[in-house]
Amino acid sequence: MEECVIGIEGMTCQSCVKTITENISSVTGVEDVQVSLETKEGIIKYQSGHISPWQLRDKIDDMGFEAVLKESSLSSSSSMDVQNVTIEIIGMTCNSCVKSIEGKISTLDGVDNITVSLERNEADVRYKADVVSPSDIRDAIDDMGFEASIKQSENTNVDTVKITVIGMTCNSCVRNIEDTIGKMSGVKTINVSLENKEAVITYIPALTNPGALRERIDDMGFEASLQNGLDLAEFDPLSEKVETQGSDTVVIAINGMTCNSCVKSIEGQISTHPGVENIKVSLANKNAEVIYKVDQTTPEQIRCAIDDMGFEASLDISRNNVGVRTVIVGVEGMTCQSCVKSIEGKISEERGVQEIQVSLKDKQATIIYDPAKTSPEILRSAIDDMGFEASLSDDCKSNTKQDRSHAVIVLTVNGMTCQSCVQSIEGKMSDYTGVHNIKVSLENSNATIDYDPGKADPESLREAIDDMGFECFIPDQSVLQTVVIDIEGMTCNSCVKSIEGKLLDTDGIKTVKVSLELKNATISYDAMRVKDSDIVQTVDDMGFEAKIADINRIPEVKAESCRAMSKPNPQTGQSDQWEVSFSQRNLATKRDVEKGEGKIVTSHFNVTGMTCASCVATIERTLSKQTGIHSVLVALMAQKAEVKYDSGVLTPSEIARQIDDMGFGASIIDDNSISDGSVELAITGMTCSSCVHLIESHVMKKEGMKYASVALATGRGKFTFDPSILGPRDVIEIIKDAGFGAELAENDLKSKKAGLEHKQEIKKWRRSFLFSLIFGLPVVAIVIYFRVIRGGYSQCIIPGVSIENLLLFFLCTPCQFIGGRYFYVQAYKALKHKSASMDVLIVLATTVAYVYSVIILIIAIIEEAMISPKTFFDTPPMLLVFVSLGRWLEHIAKGKTSEALAKLMSLQATEAVLVQYNSNGDVSSEEHISVDLVHRGDILKVVPGSKVPVDGTVIEGKTMVDESLITGESMPVSKQAGSAVIGGSINQHGTMFVKATHVGSETTLAQIVRLVEEAQTSKAPIQRMADKIAGYFVPGIVLISLLTLMVHVCLGYRKYNNLVAGMELEVDTTRNPHEVIWEFAFRCAISVLCIACPCALGLATPTAVMVGTGVGATNGILIKGGEPLEMAHKVKAIIFDKTGTVTQGVPEVTDTQLFVGEEVCSYRKLLAIIGSAESSSEHPLANAITSHAKQVLHTDNLGQCTNFQAVPGCGLKCTVSNIENLVLESNGIESANGAVGNSVVKGSVPSTPNSSSSAGQSYAVLIGNREWMKRHALQLTNEMEEAMVSHEAIGQTAVLVAIDNVIVGTISMADSVKPEAALAVYTLKKMGISVILLTGDNRKTATAIASQIGISIVIAEVLPSHKVDKVQQLQNRGQCVAMVGDGINDSPALAQADVGIAIGTGTDVALEAADVVLIKNNLIDVVGAIDLSRHTVRRIHCNFGFAVIYNLIGIPIAAGILMPFGVMLQPWMAAAAMALSSVSVVTSSLLLKLYKKPTMDKMKTEDFHAIEENMSVSTPGSDSVSVSIDSDDIELIPRKKQNSVLNKIRSFNKMEAVAHDERKLLDSDEEE
Repeated sequence: MEECVIGIEGMTCQSCVKTITENISSVTGVEDVQVSLETKEGIIKYQSGHISPWQLRDKIDDMGFEAVLKESSLSSSSSMDVQNVTIEIIGMTCNSCVKSIEGKISTLDGVDNITVSLERNEADVRYKADVVSPSDIRDAIDDMGFEASIKQSENTNVDTVKITVIGMTCNSCVRNIEDTIGKMSGVKTINVSLENKEAVITYIPALTNPGALRERIDDMGFEASLQNGLDLAEFDPLSEKVETQGSDTVVIAINGMTCNSCVKSIEGQISTHPGVENIKVSLANKNAEVIYKVDQTTPEQIRCAIDDMGFEASLDISRNNVGVRTVIVGVEGMTCQSCVKSIEGKISEERGVQEIQVSLKDKQATIIYDPAKTSPEILRSAIDDMGFEASLSDDCKSNTKQDRSHAVIVLTVNGMTCQSCVQSIEGKMSDYTGVHNIKVSLENSNATIDYDPGKADPESLREAIDDMGFECFIPDQSVLQTVVIDIEGMTCNSCVKSIEGKLLDTDGIKTVKVSLELKNATISYDAMRVKDSDIVQTVDDMGFEAKIADINRIPEVKAESCRAMSKPNPQTGQSDQWEVSFSQRNLATKRDVEKGEGKIVTSHFNVTGMTCASCVATIERTLSKQTGIHSVLVALMAQKAEVKYDSGVLTPSEIARQIDDMGFGASIIDDNSISDGSVELAITGMTCSSCVHLIESHVMKKEGMKYASVALATGRGKFTFDPSILGPRDVIEIIKDAGFGAELAENDLKSKKAGLEHKQEIKKWRRSFLFSLIFGLPVVAIVIYFRVIRGGYSQCIIPGVSIENLLLFFLCTPCQFIGGRYFYVQAYKALKHKSASMDVLIVLATTVAYVYSVIILIIAIIEEAMISPKTFFDTPPMLLVFVSLGRWLEHIAKGKTSEALAKLMSLQATEAVLVQYNSNGDVSSEEHISVDLVHRGDILKVVPGSKVPVDGTVIEGKTMVDESLITGESMPVSKQAGSAVIGGSINQHGTMFVKATHVGSETTLAQIVRLVEEAQTSKAPIQRMADKIAGYFVPGIVLISLLTLMVHVCLGYRKYNNLVAGMELEVDTTRNPHEVIWEFAFRCAISVLCIACPCALGLATPTAVMVGTGVGATNGILIKGGEPLEMAHKVKAIIFDKTGTVTQGVPEVTDTQLFVGEEVCSYRKLLAIIGSAESSSEHPLANAITSHAKQVLHTDNLGQCTNFQAVPGCGLKCTVSNIENLVLESNGIESANGAVGNSVVKGSVPSTPNSSSSAGQSYAVLIGNREWMKRHALQLTNEMEEAMVSHEAIGQTAVLVAIDNVIVGTISMADSVKPEAALAVYTLKKMGISVILLTGDNRKTATAIASQIGISIVIAEVLPSHKVDKVQQLQNRGQCVAMVGDGINDSPALAQADVGIAIGTGTDVALEAADVVLIKNNLIDVVGAIDLSRHTVRRIHCNFGFAVIYNLIGIPIAAGILMPFGVMLQPWMAAAAMALSSVSVVTSSLLLKLYKKPTMDKMKTEDFHAIEENMSVSTPGSDSVSVSIDSDDIELIPRKKQNSVLNKIRSFNKMEAVAHDERKLLDSDEEE
């Protein structure tokens, strides 16, 4: 007997003392336990042969307390039990590892001494056996990253145990058990006997025990039991054995626990509850397992007691055996323990299954289940679906039919405010007649009630809760019905899943269970929302034959009472209702919810090996069926796939592996370049795991570092940091300071470019072509010699085999199986996934030709024919030559379609010159660094001829920069201090210094590349149709080929002479007619297989989209995908925002007018005074005046402004001085627009002294509107009023200027129109598009702007939030609408429009919402975008037309329809035509590269100049513009053609408001 003292922290009351005493006393080997609350200690007497002190300490720890073993209190005998152990250690590389292990292990409790040897790879440890065990020491070393194992000495005590093993069937099972158990720690030897069905194991008791050995064999799928009457508890002293006579166990779910204090509190309180014998609370599982006496308390009373403590407690029905039932299912078809484990693993995951035990011997499965969640029929069906034959006994079936004692309903309860309300409802309703169980949720405002439908009903339950003062109602008053539909035409589980998925998406259908074996579907549906005839029609529309089965339907019932029914549909409303009440998900996504708890993420993959739309359809269809996949988008031309998936179910590597299994190459696109605060580095100098820890800990100490992960195996590290504090260079320096080397990991830009250029594919098909050509050319020569020169005569060298056939056989065989290996691999993988591609057709054609030739040759040899038969050995080599050539040329052409994107990617600079400045502001050093290491704020030097590394601002220098490849601007752009530069542009002349503003993925070039990549990945609507057609194309062609074969065979036997005549053959009586008929039939069938080409159909759209988006990008037009590219050509109405879109977006001074003479106030003096006065204001108009004054006066410094006072909505008042130097300059001053400032002298205005004679004079200045002048007693003359009105009439803002209490002039400002706006509007109208101006400005301003640019339809005074409504109103009238804008307030309208077009200088929100982004701030590009769309769509239609016509003409000719006219195609001719079709389509798309964007010079026609002149003389705001505040007032009718210039001018001025036959405004109300 031994004794130990354990310190216990966390005890708060005598309940804790009692809990510890009772639990430890029940452990085998414990003789006595004394726990003291005062000393916080436990004195335990135990038998050392059964238990050890550290096991007792761990046991108390597991109870939620903090236990510490006090070594000084151990008995002398135990404390002196010091032993030695030697542990082998793998993975040590240096003395640092030795010191690390010795330091860590020496701190373990019970370790006296440790010596580690690097040479022997061992550690000698001296330890106290009563405190720590060898396995503990080994595990501690393992946790440090090394591989540790206990070295067994010869004098180690060993023991032997015999274990009976049931389920072994062969020696493979014996070897499997011996190998697995022999590797367990502590096992010395093992001998398994198949005859005796037992295993004899010698083991070390200190390291393992018989119980662990038995369980390990059990886990392998066998039934293992200990012999010799051994009690498992003897070897598992920690297993709890509690006598529960007259007791039961309940599991209670508890929400609200936050720490171990809560655990101890619940255990302490509930353990004192009457009838509670034991309680174990788990913080991790959020539940409590309670053993109680059934005659003293109930689970509900225990749950209420926990509730009263402030926690939310509920009976865990999933773990309690309340109402559970047992069913025995007969299972046929099991052959081994693997089948047993498979069934147990699968069925244990089924909803409602508590436990399952499968017996191979008895061929049955015993299942404990919850009848409220599942039924025996569901379980039987689940086992059936695994491929076994499952059956229920007749008794079970009858019991299932009669089981109506449980039903579950979810009631909505409103009015609950706290847990007291919850407890009140649960307490009263639990006593209600017929209620088995109730769970009320305050959060979900509902109550889930398990009740007996024979004693209660949903309405009575609802009324009972209503009577308690709460509002209760039944949420679903729907009428559920179940119908069984017979379905013909299903062939596999894919059909089953397809039908189930389609029906579950149908509104009103609750559950669907389709049986392939019974050929029917059992469907539960809401009869108020869908009819059974509609369900039958839905299945019919999927291509199956469906009808309602001739069985009785389940009677109409309330949705809630469906829970009580388990017949006839295993998928009744009960499981659906549980799903709704707890998960709030529908059954279609249940699988993902159960298995995946991750978020939905998107990954991109490079996919190689795709040749046509059929490949695309195969990948999309196959991946979509996988668990966790939400959507798949594959781009044929970009060779990319975008997959959205549940990160809790799948990983990108698993998705890539699935694509690989389909026969395509797949790699994850992972950009290692620096993005927002993250970097991947290559690290050198690491030797062991200590180095890894050193780097990670050293880096994480730095401020701003968020994450560090270093991999020793790959020598790489990933780091995440705050870019405002740290940068990549800082991280590298930190690692170098730690003594290691670090550099930026190489990114995959080269691999991306190689992928775009299809280099690997080009190389592969070139090799295939050349190999086939080597054998193909001799074949051509042999065919020409024997069949043309010698007239078809070839001497037989052996009976039945001619020289020609022998040579062709030897040349064809390697070409067939080596040259065509790529086709065989792709075809096999396609058929493996139940799909068909172009490769299948090619393999079919060549294989049929080869096999047919071999068979007919063998028959000729057997029959010893004198004439060798006609074979098709010439077909495979020639067919493979042409197909390989076509594939080679096709991939070369595909590479050229990505040329624009590859060119954009190549623009990225690789290096930058980093400049450092000293304290004097001089350059102290220059360093060449990788562009990926550039930080925001770095100063970079850009020399002539080099690329600008990143986006930035010029701080010094003046030069010209070529931005043509980025913005499409053909001429170099001047750059000076303050100018913005774009990364990737080329510096042409002078040296400049640039401050980096955007780096990494934030640069303009990176975003352009991203947009173009996304555009080329997306699909146009017309392409989706093509992909769908391609999915049925190949099976259709195979059927046509078989039909061709059968038709020609039938016709040949009926009209042999006609066949011979059609083949233009002389009737040779020596040839077998059967041979001639079958030869011709096979020739036509093979030709059909060869000539059919889905590739042309699949390449028609993506090639054109890729070239179109690429051409757009090089011209400064970024189109985000195929859909906007296709949609833009349909645009019939285009809406322009005003501010910042058709105007410059900032006010400018348009005119300055003087009311006094030059001798009173000169134009220069006026500008100097008002410029100085407005320099103290932040108003946008003030900024415009100040900028105008500085520009005209050629100065950066104005006068002094004092006593400044501004009144919002009126004007400003101040005193201006120190303007003498500005006034004394020469008077030849021009206004901003180049015209001399107007000076109008009015005699009624009093004169003031000449300013030139006043030195050092100050001026009292007033600037503002009429009201501001009246407040200061200054009156306006009629002439002044007329001048103000004339400016305001054309949408300008005019302000008055008074100097020294005299109004001297007015200055007008406006947001000026862009110079190209009128030309863009004219061209759009000429293209037949209605142009509308949409603005929030007043009608006058909107009308003035519209009249300047030729827009006749204006929707004014529109709030930003209502712009999207105006777009919708136009769309509701059937118009395809485009929206052009630049601001945040435009983004909803841009997103709503069919095509949203954003100006490149606009906000990020607008750019994100738009479909098309114009890099340059030029409205001519709007015309270019629509024009490019029209050209691209025309090219797509041309490609489609060619592909369709090719197949419609080629296939009948290949089938021999023109044979009566002597026109026939040999298989090699068909193969050549097929290859040519794909190349032709790609070449046709490449013609889009010749597209030239419309330029202003070409668009300025004579008609436009005539209209422009007419606009300049027309009165703004005349009847040429019609204004409305509601888009419903606009009637858009296509413009009629005009025949003369005069008519065009008239129509331009009159527009739609006057000409009611063109466009009509229903609301003509205008504001003057």
